[in-house]
Amino acid sequence: MNRTVLVAVHTGREAAVDSARLVIERLIDAGITVKVLDTEADELGCHGIEAVHGDPGAAKDAEVMIVLGGDGSLLRAAELAKPAGTPLLGVNLGHVGFLAEAEVADLASAVDAVVAGRYDVEERMTIDVIARQNGRLIADTWALNEVTVEKQERMLEVVAEIDGRPLSRWGCDGVICATPTGSTAYAFSAGGPVVWPEVEALLMVPISAHALFAKPLVVSPRSTLAVEILPDTPGGVMWCDGRRKFEVPSGTRVEVRRGAEPVRLARLHGVESTGAPFTDRLVAKFELPVQGWRGRARP
Repeated sequence: MNRTVLVAVHTGREAAVDSARLVIERLIDAGITVKVLDTEADELGCHGIEAVHGDPGAAKDAEVMIVLGGDGSLLRAAELAKPAGTPLLGVNLGHVGFLAEAEVADLASAVDAVVAGRYDVEERMTIDVIARQNGRLIADTWALNEVTVEKQERMLEVVAEIDGRPLSRWGCDGVICATPTGSTAYAFSAGGPVVWPEVEALLMVPISAHALFAKPLVVSPRSTLAVEILPDTPGGVMWCDGRRKFEVPSGTRVEVRRGAEPVRLARLHGVESTGAPFTDRLVAKFELPVQGWRGRARP
């Protein structure tokens, strides 16, 4: 059976390119077909690889997509992997790297686990996003982490809605609608709660709101969230995962609901520092103090 792996890399980093070459060499030696994005092929300069266009069909025949970089690289890769349902395996070369499964020190072991098929696939919720102004479609898109409606110059005036009912009016810098995966990203920085990935929920987090009731909200995954920019007030911008930007003028209504398709992540077996419980990931990524913990008393 012919196996194919798609490799993507942050080519702006020399260390990332070197790591990608090691991954490619190890995969080819194991008899696996390696594809890379055509925009990265020349930089990698490897023999025996197949270059593919960076469009939604890039990951169609790939068993897994290995991504070397930070969370930004993973979010970029998700746009290619999601249409094909291809699992993403992130190797963290950035700072926090919450989405990554392995650190660069574990690179060889991670590749060996892929070669041996020692991995499971975990599905992460996404959100579908529609923005309209007076019936005119502005955007029909999606996000893995979050969609944000933000001010450009002056403070936004918005009304938040949950399941078709108005919740509150805020003068604010913006509003974040996030998934549990995104709870450790922008929503976390704005004061939102950390939500474990297996929890199915949607988050709404106001940004610097001038209002008495402007707390982070956690709602059902079956709910529909909406943010309306009030008429006769300044417009703003809408960002999806910090990558796709849309102008949202006054009078725009942004609706957010659970995505029809998840993003799939590969979780490895038997590789140090991977496959760990989410609590351990939080402790490691944020360097949380746990000294003095004794654990459950043993009988």
